[in-house]
Amino acid sequence: MKVFLIILAVTAGLWAAIEVMLRVLLGFGNPLIYIADAECGYLLAPNQKVRRLANRIEINEYSMRTGSIAPIPPPETLRVLLLGDSVANGGWWTHQTDTISEIMARDLRLQVQNRASDAQLGSQVNYSDFEVLNASANSWGPRNQLAYAKRFGVFGANAVVLLLNTDDFFASAPCPRVVGRDRSYPDHKPRSATLELFSRYLLPAAPAAPLPPAVATSGDVVACNLEAIRQIQKIAVSANVEFLLAVTPKRGELGGPGPRDWEVNARARLAELVETEKITYIDFLPIFNCAAEFPTLYRDSIHLSPQGNQLVSKTISRQIVAFFWHKS
Repeated sequence: MKVFLIILAVTAGLWAAIEVMLRVLLGFGNPLIYIADAECGYLLAPNQKVRRLANRIEINEYSMRTGSIAPIPPPETLRVLLLGDSVANGGWWTHQTDTISEIMARDLRLQVQNRASDAQLGSQVNYSDFEVLNASANSWGPRNQLAYAKRFGVFGANAVVLLLNTDDFFASAPCPRVVGRDRSYPDHKPRSATLELFSRYLLPAAPAAPLPPAVATSGDVVACNLEAIRQIQKIAVSANVEFLLAVTPKRGELGGPGPRDWEVNARARLAELVETEKITYIDFLPIFNCAAEFPTLYRDSIHLSPQGNQLVSKTISRQIVAFFWHKS
C-alpha cells in the first residue's frame, strides 16, 4: 500500500509538472475561443488575451485581432480596415506585433513620414497616427467577411482592404456548426493543458459532421464569392472610403507549372470583376514570382512567413498612401 501511494504521488507530481510546463511555456490550456454566428458563421470571442508558443494574441471587443479601439478614429488618425482570413489573422504562429496589420501600421507611418520630409512634395497628408484594424478569422471567405462588414460597418476607416488567398475563391458559405464541433474552433476552455494537447494535436480528429444543405458547397461557388467581393466594395463606396483588393497565391502556384486550371479560371473571372467594377487590385502572384527570395515567403502551402508578411504589408501600404497622396 505504501509503495502504491508513493507511485501515485510521483505520478501526480509528474503530471502537475507537465501541466505547468504546457501552460506556462507553451500556452496550452488557454486556446482562443470562438462563438457561433448565424450570419458570419463564427467569430473570435471578444476581449481575449492569450499566449501560444510565446506568441501574444489579443482579440478586441469587435472580435478583431487588434487592441481595443474607438468606434470612430480622431481626425489625425489614418485608419484602415483589413478584412481577411488566416493569412491576415496570423494565427497562433504569429506574435501580435508581427501580424500583417501591425506591420502595415508601421509601414504607413514610415512611408507618410518619408513623403512628408521630401523637400519637393512637402507635407500633403496630415496624419500623425496610423491604425490597421484586423477583422479576420481562420478559414473565413468573402461571404464571412461580407457578413462582418454588414454587421459592424467600416469603423470610420479611410480605406478598406480585402486580403484574400486563392483558396478563398472556393470558400463555402458561412457555417456556425463548426464551433464546438471542430477542434480548431473550440467554444470553451479545456479542463487542462494536457487534455488539450492530446485532444487537439495528438489524437485523430473526429469525423466532420455533414453540413446542412443550406451551407453545403454546391453550384457556382466562385460566382458567390465574387459577388461577395463586389458587395464589400459597395459597402466601402457607400461609406465614401477607398477600397483595395489584394490576393496572395498558394505556394504551389509559384514557378512552374503555375496555377492549376480551376485556379486560372477563377483568377480570370476575378480579373473581369476587377475591370468591370474598377476595383484597385494587387495580384501578389507576379510579385511573389519576381521576388528572388520567394521560397522563403511561406511557412506552409498558404500561410506566409515573416518575410512574406513584410512584403505584403509594404506593398499594400504603398498603395494606401498613394490613394491619399494623389488626392492632396
